[in-house]
Amino acid sequence: MNLTHHFLIAMPGLNDPNFYHTVTYICSHNEEGAMGIVINKPLDLVLGEVLEQMDISYEDEIANDTPIYDGGPVQSDRGFILHKYDKDWDSSLKVNDQIGIATSLDILDAIANGEGPENSFIALGYAGWSAGQLEKEMQDNIWLSGPAESHIIFDTPVKRRWNSAASLLGINIDQLSPDVGHA
Repeated sequence: MNLTHHFLIAMPGLNDPNFYHTVTYICSHNEEGAMGIVINKPLDLVLGEVLEQMDISYEDEIANDTPIYDGGPVQSDRGFILHKYDKDWDSSLKVNDQIGIATSLDILDAIANGEGPENSFIALGYAGWSAGQLEKEMQDNIWLSGPAESHIIFDTPVKRRWNSAASLLGINIDQLSPDVGHA
């Protein structure tokens, strides 16, 4: 089971505050573990504030309207940018032909000045699992998983992402029991 380019959708009974009602986009999953970005936990922060803290000048006013998200509890002081894959940035990983993830200043500077990728999603921190941990959590019915679609990351309103990701699987997540069990 390789969950790269899949959504992990928190089951209704998952009460961990880091993952309650979240959707996590899995950027990498292999025998060493998994890494993903939570895509539906906005912070009370916009890109313009981050750029000012980093002394990066910007001309595009869109920076003041670009939300920053809580990407997960690991390295929450580090930025991660999911983007429509159109080129390699200084520090980037191509997840697939549609989506890449970058951690470099060049993409942040480009976004700040209206020259970035067509779509981008900026988060602080990421979600990580050690070898076998995610597989165990899947067996314990903590997560639903299914193939990801970029429109949910980039175009779906944040409050609808959890339900929309579950809908890709034909599931109305509001009708699932919060109690975890095995058949």
